[in-house]
Amino acid sequence: MPHAIRIHAHGGPEVLRWEPVVAAQPGRGEVLIRQTAIGLNFIDVYERTGLYAGALPSGLGREGAGVVEAVGPRVSGVAVGDRVAYASATPGAYAQERVMPADRVVKIPEGVSDRLAAAAMLKGLTARFLVRQTHRVRKGETVVVHAAAGGVGLIVAQWAHHLGATVIGVVGSDAKAAVALQHGCHHALVLGRDDLAARVRELTGGLGAHVVYDSIGKDTFFASLDCLRPLGMVVTYGNASGPVPPVAPLELAKRGSLFLTRPILFHYIARRADLERAARELFEVIGQGVVRIEIGQSYALQDVAQAHRDLEARRTIGSTVLIP
Repeated sequence: MPHAIRIHAHGGPEVLRWEPVVAAQPGRGEVLIRQTAIGLNFIDVYERTGLYAGALPSGLGREGAGVVEAVGPRVSGVAVGDRVAYASATPGAYAQERVMPADRVVKIPEGVSDRLAAAAMLKGLTARFLVRQTHRVRKGETVVVHAAAGGVGLIVAQWAHHLGATVIGVVGSDAKAAVALQHGCHHALVLGRDDLAARVRELTGGLGAHVVYDSIGKDTFFASLDCLRPLGMVVTYGNASGPVPPVAPLELAKRGSLFLTRPILFHYIARRADLERAARELFEVIGQGVVRIEIGQSYALQDVAQAHRDLEARRTIGSTVLIP
């Protein structure tokens, strides 16, 4: 009988349970995946704690990779034996097997391992829409990337560097600063030690950045606003320190008619054609060596509670993979 991680209540890592689950069969338009690798993301923590509350009991996990074991009726383009990966709008990746809609999975290119694909899908597709769509990074711009040594941050920094931007990474320690500088950042600032706004203005000749990508949330939001030049944009896409509190639009006006957005990946890949285009572009930059997906640590799926503890304590670097 296959097993999965389930939660029956919101709370700390102790609510994560390794349980047997009923073996599922794919229905119309679905595929059954025997999972070989699963990505860990901060959204998993949000759902475990109830910040993003859903019905209980529930699975967790939004990205994974594996081999197609069975296909349901009306499935085309995917066959038994194909290696596939996905980023899912619904939790449930923390499992040995998973049934997914066939139009939500993509084939893993040759030369890309299952582990890399599992680590790349949610984080890589997120990085792509951040630098290519939400704010289209251009040569000569200055961008600020919070959590620049994290899974998404490392990808954003490398991609923005490739696009010709000056990249200022914000990290939590000197060790992480070194990692950020090795992965596309031209400068690295340490949160809690450096005055972010003052240092960004110093590094930009007093002008400020064009865009700030902020996954930290509550603790960094106003500092992110203060890093910007007039008409700059804050992209708040995560809540590692908690959600951003309500903010008056006047705060944007008085800092120079700033722009503020809170995007979600799944709005950008809602159509199959958009998902295919995004995944193709992601795997192209990985294949070209423009972006290196750094898997800093891996855990057995049964040890996911420790993985959550390490992620929340900011002891992880790069991407984390869970092995069923």
